[in-house]
Amino acid sequence: MNILEDLRARGLVNQVTDEEGLEKHLSEGRVSLYCGFDPTGDSLHIGHLLPIIILKRFQEAGHQPIALVGGGTGMIGDPSGRNEERQLNEESVVEHYSNRIKSQLAKLLDFNDEKKGAVAVNNLDWLKEMSVIELLRDVGKHFSVNYMLAKDSVESRIENGISFTEFSYMLLQSLDFQKLNQKQNCTLQIGGSDQWGNITAGLELIRRTSEEGEEAKAFGLTFPLITKADGTKFGKTAGGAVWLDPEKTTPYEFYQFWLNVDDRDVIKFIKYFTFLSLDEVEELEKEVQERPEQRAAQRRLAEEMTKLVHSEEALEQAIRISNALFKGDIKALNKEEIEAGFKDVPSHTLEENEKGLVDLLVEAGISSSKRQAREDIKNGAIYINGEREQDMQYVIDQKDKLDDAFTVIRRGKKKYFLIRH
Repeated sequence: MNILEDLRARGLVNQVTDEEGLEKHLSEGRVSLYCGFDPTGDSLHIGHLLPIIILKRFQEAGHQPIALVGGGTGMIGDPSGRNEERQLNEESVVEHYSNRIKSQLAKLLDFNDEKKGAVAVNNLDWLKEMSVIELLRDVGKHFSVNYMLAKDSVESRIENGISFTEFSYMLLQSLDFQKLNQKQNCTLQIGGSDQWGNITAGLELIRRTSEEGEEAKAFGLTFPLITKADGTKFGKTAGGAVWLDPEKTTPYEFYQFWLNVDDRDVIKFIKYFTFLSLDEVEELEKEVQERPEQRAAQRRLAEEMTKLVHSEEALEQAIRISNALFKGDIKALNKEEIEAGFKDVPSHTLEENEKGLVDLLVEAGISSSKRQAREDIKNGAIYINGEREQDMQYVIDQKDKLDDAFTVIRRGKKKYFLIRH
């Protein structure tokens, strides 16, 4: 099975400018392809994962991926898929974001392989050298306003208004494809389906400025935008976006996101995001149909993704935290694991070396009053470090400190509170 057949089988081909031509081109030898990542924040999130993984699939098939960090276009803002203008960032901020993103891409793509190593580029390198007159003469003259207005990314914004800044984004991205075509012999651009207009505009510029004209070898391929069966946005949780930076989304939280994927989505996501063979995917699909309560597919998805984005060690830690919380074995966790597992639960800092349980429950906001605190203890609703406590006179002290730093209190089945010492 060649790379295009594999992508089709996984549901990852949305549009191709010349499917037959691209298939032939890919069979003739190593092809350089690119995808752009605009630095709009200091970390990529899981919405960026699919294009990176598709670049990785091409790399494993023997082709050369080019990861373009948009240090220039990131200061302009892509109107695609948006109904309002982006907030513009200062150049120093965009540079910081660009460096962070480049280091994240290096963890997911192989930049060291001599034969098929990925290449990282920043479009600021050529955009900053270009004058306004050069942009208008060398790029702008090849695009009619009517052509640009017809693109979905622009047309959808006309009614509410679009600045000339974002209107011109298409010209800059087209220039990126042309520059990479000239300098790196890059002949394929990939992107989400919302990038179709920008990609085809780049092909137009290459054909209008290349010596080969219409015969110039250049192609575009888009993959579907990810949708969830329940209608909610992919990659969002109650806590916000799911980031690739472990400081922003811990490996445990990352693991939990995939573990909680809906049965209706899990096989699609396994096909999209993992490198499991289609035979393995078929077996997992049977598991979902016959034994959905086992959640075998979700566990496999969570394991594969946590290993890929973080590490085997991070995966083992995430599983250890999950198992400890499921079994109530809080004492099995170390300080780092407790912080990761209880990152988003309410916390309270205890200044004293010891404190009566009733008083602490009220002080930390775990129970609404002393009367309620006593009822909670009497009814067996209070757990200290995973163990039920029904002694009204119980005192929290040194014996309850985990790793000499925390005490975990649970009220009822799921309400956790972290006491910091």
